Amino acid sequence: MTNTLHRYGPAESFRDDYIVFAMCARGKNDKNAVPKLRKFLEMAVPFKPVNLGDAIHGGALRPSQNMNPTAHWNRDASLDFQAVIDGVDSLTTAAAVFDNRVAAEDFVMALKEADLGLSINISTSVDGAEQCCYAAGIPRHSVGYSLGFEGKTEKLPAADVLAVSTMCGHGMVSHSLAKKMIDWVKEGRRTPEQAAGYLTRFCSCGVFNPARAARLIESAACGKPWSE
Repeated sequence: MTNTLHRYGPAESFRDDYIVFAMCARGKNDKNAVPKLRKFLEMAVPFKPVNLGDAIHGGALRPSQNMNPTAHWNRDASLDFQAVIDGVDSLTTAAAVFDNRVAAEDFVMALKEADLGLSINISTSVDGAEQCCYAAGIPRHSVGYSLGFEGKTEKLPAADVLAVSTMCGHGMVSHSLAKKMIDWVKEGRRTPEQAAGYLTRFCSCGVFNPARAARLIESAACGKPWSE
């Protein structure tokens, strides 16, 4: 089970969204797991992830308490992967987010060779996950499905807003903020990349995908089908 199952959209919309997790089970494979989790994150960097995450401390873009009214215009938006790696100091869930299947496949193959002794979970479309397993020469162990939204779905935000905000499965990216970012891009007040960067900082576990977010925001702002 992973909170990334809540990501909204048809299978095709996850073509640039691959999350590879590493975790351990207490009392099973948690002995000396902290350096192994750091190693997992270090191994991901050469494959050019768009985000790294530590479920306790956050991702490669984080909020800051040292802000002023002009900060949004000159704030450093570079991804700090080393801060994520160095911050792993206890048992956690580590994650690497990729915007293409080839990188995810290559990373999974490298993990198979490294045999870190951690549990590995791939979150994307079912077909995409199976392709990653096939490339690494390993069988899929199990699969988890999200049953979607039930009830008064007419009260949900628009589909393009949901597709962006649900990339934080813990609900730290609000629907209203996602809609605001789409509107700002539509008005020319921010670029899709800037808007995606703002949203990425709110994801407390670091699995928000800024590349997919920028694509979805740009499509929504231009009136194009967001799911294509």
